[in-house]
Amino acid sequence: MATENMICTRGAKELSDSCKLVVLSLYAASFIVFGFLVDTPEGILRGLIDIITTRGALLTDYIGIGGMGAAFVNAGLLALSASVVYYLSGTKITGASVACVVLVLGFGLFGKNLLNIWSIVIGVMLYSKYTNEPFSLHINTAFLGTALAPIFSEILFSPLLTLTVSLPLSIVTCLAIGFVLAPVAAQLFNVHMGFNLYNVGFTAGIIGTLVVALYKSYGYVPEPVMVWTSGNNVVLGWFLTAIFGSIIGLGFYLNPSVLSKMKGLMSIPGRSPTDFISLVGVDATLVNMGLCGIIGAVFVLLAGGDLNGPTIGAILTIVGFAAIGKHPKNIVPIMAGVILGSLAKPWAISDPSILLAALFGTTLAPIAGRFGWHWGIAAGFVHSSAALSVGDVHAGLNLYNSGFAGGVVAAVLVPIIKAVHRDTDRDRGTMPTEQARTPD
Repeated sequence: MATENMICTRGAKELSDSCKLVVLSLYAASFIVFGFLVDTPEGILRGLIDIITTRGALLTDYIGIGGMGAAFVNAGLLALSASVVYYLSGTKITGASVACVVLVLGFGLFGKNLLNIWSIVIGVMLYSKYTNEPFSLHINTAFLGTALAPIFSEILFSPLLTLTVSLPLSIVTCLAIGFVLAPVAAQLFNVHMGFNLYNVGFTAGIIGTLVVALYKSYGYVPEPVMVWTSGNNVVLGWFLTAIFGSIIGLGFYLNPSVLSKMKGLMSIPGRSPTDFISLVGVDATLVNMGLCGIIGAVFVLLAGGDLNGPTIGAILTIVGFAAIGKHPKNIVPIMAGVILGSLAKPWAISDPSILLAALFGTTLAPIAGRFGWHWGIAAGFVHSSAALSVGDVHAGLNLYNSGFAGGVVAAVLVPIIKAVHRDTDRDRGTMPTEQARTPD
């Protein structure tokens, strides 16, 4: 990176790549600082050991495993490590890069830890070397692909295997997963046509299903995990308020007139690939990220849910993807659809699985953005059932379960929506062109 790109300056439209990484690193560091404020160094160290040596399958709340301090330190250190890798690789920091680092931060509170992500990342590096392509071309896939990091922990700490078997087996398995991620993800993108923002989550669901099938063929069936904490809404609520408020404040610092851009941002459908940073600037993107985070947190509290590792991870996923497709106008209909599903089906919106379905289900936001709020509600309604069913096939080893479910929902629902729109236009005597049917 050029020397001038190392300087962070105030501006209305852009920050240098290095400055973007500095901002991401500061937020990661804030998680570490918060961790040390709520626990002692000794407690954090013990907690980190417990987190690293536990299974990370859904749902494993690291606050319940190692304590709040260790969970937040784990998340912060993971995001800092990812930021360093992005810097060393010379990657251009786009909205997708921001989303990836924020996801690493969020899932550092449940499922991903300082030990289990690296074999997958290295596997993607090996694929890059094999194809003679720069790692920077696949780095986003590498860190998103750590959705399957629990597989490493599942094998390594299996009571059925000795360490001399489990260690090399876990490493080789995850290296292989990383090696195939990029080409498989590129192919599967065509299935949902960009209407499922969590494409790597969809890919991880397919690969995770194959891995579990192999497990079962050798007589080993991973047991489901459920670690869920409660009672921390006040302290975590204030922490999130500070985080999201500062993100919005930074957007206004960069451009005091940033609100003039928000209408334009929220008119964008959000279908992947969409990069808000390149389309409307980092200032408006930051404000959008903060607003989406507030919506997610308020939703959890109004629903009577718990702020903990999984729900904060889900909220941060919304925040991250608010850089590449999500905004208040297209996520609220999806969440409304899940709420409607909770009224019509035998579960409550405050149930952990339904809370997460509503938050993670915003992967389908482009449906609302492209086809209208009513189709967004329909997508959320369907997703509220799909997300509860597909987890069994990968035994919780894919942390992006809603990405898997969202890919299935989009693959079925979007062609139906397009057919309905086509029939409606035919009835009106205005059969659209192919370009009019898929303008984005």
